[in-house]
Amino acid sequence: MSYGEQIREGLRVPSRELRQAIPQVYEGYKQLHDAALAPGALDVKTKEFIALAIAVSKECDGCIVAHAHGAALRGASEEEVAEAIGVAILMNGGPGTVYGPRAFAAFREFREQASR
Repeated sequence: MSYGEQIREGLRVPSRELRQAIPQVYEGYKQLHDAALAPGALDVKTKEFIALAIAVSKECDGCIVAHAHGAALRGASEEEVAEAIGVAILMNGGPGTVYGPRAFAAFREFREQASR
């Protein structure tokens, strides 16, 4: 199983159980998510790059997978994602060199799936 799918699978059951325990919190978060990622002055692909770079900086595997997938769905190129990850490495230092490759691997995985 690939990196992205491992993370998704590992979070599937506990996320569902917590979402059922606190549905109003998750509904509020979904509204915030949808509003923040809606097209506006910045397009959605650019917002996915920002979210992916922050996910690398926060060392959040679930976030990395979600926004790598989002970038792939929005037609991001490897070069664009690599540059966004490069900014995360600049701002985060050494940990960025650990989580950045994870983000790049997840993006490549999801981009390949999207092209099928």
